[in-house]
Amino acid sequence: MRKHYSASFKAQVVLELLREEKTVTQLASEYGVHPTMLHRWKNTVVDNLSSLFEDVDKKNTTAIKREHEKELEELYSKIGRLTTQVEWLKKIWPQPGLVKSVWRWSSGTIPKFR
Repeated sequence: MRKHYSASFKAQVVLELLREEKTVTQLASEYGVHPTMLHRWKNTVVDNLSSLFEDVDKKNTTAIKREHEKELEELYSKIGRLTTQVEWLKKIWPQPGLVKSVWRWSSGTIPKFR
């Protein structure tokens, strides 16, 4: 029957192995793991160490891109709303020379727009 070890257990053992305070045989007997397995774990860590840093850079880049796209989408949405409002105001707003003839009030004054 095979034993299955958790990732945190493997990491702890490999860290101790990399410190080189104890021999592989001592660590194997201490943790109940075959020395060949310890060598495999160590080689896996050493071989994939550079990819750990690449993944962090990719995650940061991906997060920044997602945030940028979200902000860009919000800005385009706002531009669309404002463009629609401007077009609507152009339709209902009288031309400067026609204000007196279009806006007639009972008092005969032109309303003030704030």
